[in-house]
Amino acid sequence: MNDARLERGYLIRVLEERLLQLFSEGRLAGTTHTCIGQELSAVVLAESLDSARDIIFSNHRCHGHFIAWTDDVDGLIAEVMGKRTGVCGGMGGSQHLCGRRFFSNGVQGGIVPVAAGLAFAEKLGGTRGIVAVCIGDGTLGEGVIYEAFNIAVRWSLPLLVLLENNLYAQSTNQNETLAGDICARAAAFGMRTFSGDTWRQEALAATLCEAVQLVRENSCPAFVRVDTYRLAAHSKGDDDRDPLEIAGYAARDPVNAYVKARGRDDAGLSAARARIDRAVELAAAECASESPMTTPRLPSSRGRRAIADVESGTQLEAINRALGKWLSEDARAVVIGEDVRSPYGGAFKVTRGLSDRFPDRVVNTPISEAAIVGVGNGLALGGAHPIVEIMFGDFLTLCFDQLVNHAAKFRSMYDRKVRLPLIVRTPMGGGRGYGPTHSQNLEKHLAGVPGLILVVLHARTRVDALYGSLRTLDDPAVIIENKLLYRERSDAPLPAGYTRHETDALLPTTVLVPDAAPDISLVAFGRMSVPAERAATDLSEQEEIIVELVFPLAVAPLDVDVICESVAQTGRLLVVEEGAEGFDLASEVIANVAMRYQGPGPLRVRRLAGHPVPIPSAPELERCVLPDEADIVRACMELFDA
Repeated sequence: MNDARLERGYLIRVLEERLLQLFSEGRLAGTTHTCIGQELSAVVLAESLDSARDIIFSNHRCHGHFIAWTDDVDGLIAEVMGKRTGVCGGMGGSQHLCGRRFFSNGVQGGIVPVAAGLAFAEKLGGTRGIVAVCIGDGTLGEGVIYEAFNIAVRWSLPLLVLLENNLYAQSTNQNETLAGDICARAAAFGMRTFSGDTWRQEALAATLCEAVQLVRENSCPAFVRVDTYRLAAHSKGDDDRDPLEIAGYAARDPVNAYVKARGRDDAGLSAARARIDRAVELAAAECASESPMTTPRLPSSRGRRAIADVESGTQLEAINRALGKWLSEDARAVVIGEDVRSPYGGAFKVTRGLSDRFPDRVVNTPISEAAIVGVGNGLALGGAHPIVEIMFGDFLTLCFDQLVNHAAKFRSMYDRKVRLPLIVRTPMGGGRGYGPTHSQNLEKHLAGVPGLILVVLHARTRVDALYGSLRTLDDPAVIIENKLLYRERSDAPLPAGYTRHETDALLPTTVLVPDAAPDISLVAFGRMSVPAERAATDLSEQEEIIVELVFPLAVAPLDVDVICESVAQTGRLLVVEEGAEGFDLASEVIANVAMRYQGPGPLRVRRLAGHPVPIPSAPELERCVLPDEADIVRACMELFDA
């Protein structure tokens, strides 16, 4: 019997019991998921790894893993109590911890591709470090873990998957939900599997050491099933299991046996309890968290400046050139996505030729959109600069968990201790006859996600300058490209009577300023910039109505100042987007302008968007759904005549 290991397990046991007591006293809020009964799994894992170079990624039941790995009792208790001295300043709470090469997130399954991405970053860095990710048997119901298993095996990633098999997914016995053999699931991908349990700690220690050695020496993933049993409720007091079953496992629990053998008055046990009590008292004396609750805030514009130096070529060529420049100048840059390597070069040929120049850093992935973005998240956490291509923007729905519950959360919930310079770029939009699932504009579903930067390319985007700015970001960004804009030239002639200006911002808004005083302010997103320019020419030539054109690049956070400046002159605002009408980008622009409008007369507004129906495949039907030049002219005429 290893007394040092059991002392560690007892410390975790006392901490978890104390947290439950604090809940009963009303001193904790939210929730907590204790690992009472499973402590030795965490302890043995930690002692099997190298704390100087390895990483642990855990789940909602993370306290034992965190203490066994970091020994930061004070930081954990303060975090759960919502204090500024907590490991995440009180932002993360019980489930979201970060410190000393340790991460956890409360979303099941999604942590596995993130951990795989961290392992990829370690491999690229040549550290010989490995990443251990801890999941439960209930997590086997999540499809994204199998996407991650496939990638980990194909890419030979140093990933150790530790599955704590406690027989229950919250309250449901695995006999009701789990088919087949647990280890066979990992073995089906060619992963080496191991088994152990927390009742035979020496055998478990030997098994984990063997698994760790395999992963480190061969840079390959391994899977370890650890049979164990949770003696406490899933969360606080919601426990419907048979009391006799729990009592049977409690009677054979190694930590209980250790305490019984030592006696409650044992000096070592008393010291563990005293340490926990001191940490609680220290945390209770602290003020509530003073950490800033932050989300990306790009600098607002400080005025406009005329722009003449635009790059040559099509937008597709410009993106390809910018990606190549990034890869050549930054050894941490990695491009991953489906079919991105030569000779194919992506569905729209944006990455054509890049893998010829950078064969190790332009990587084909399986059709696993959620895992692709998850791997990107892990790469970014690990210090790389991942650029992820999603073949069609419609498929971002498959990535939503990784974008919303991981990428957008990590920086803030880890109290800004990490950077997450993830770039996800994807083409959207109709006009190609691709039909309902390959023609959508889903920007509005991402624009309101705190922590996520959303960029929508328009026809006048200076791509080289944009990518120079993207390289400086610490927060994740989604870049929306439009299929039809790929063929447009940034150096195309401006409409007659216009000059080009940009705001002085990191991700600038482009303004096409007319020579004469404008009558209408027209804000166009993405591809709608093209028919907007044509409509402005028509209105000027045929109706003598002058339009100022505003093309935002950063949609979230949106720089409203330049739009308000334009509307203050005109008192008339039209917002045009290709996405479906309703709860849309235009609504946000109009609401912001309406709150700040101080023009000389009443504010008149219109919005123009796609009809709220699936995008048809038939060209004539598709044209009826999407806005065009004639629709823009008509909307401007309505504004002018109102």
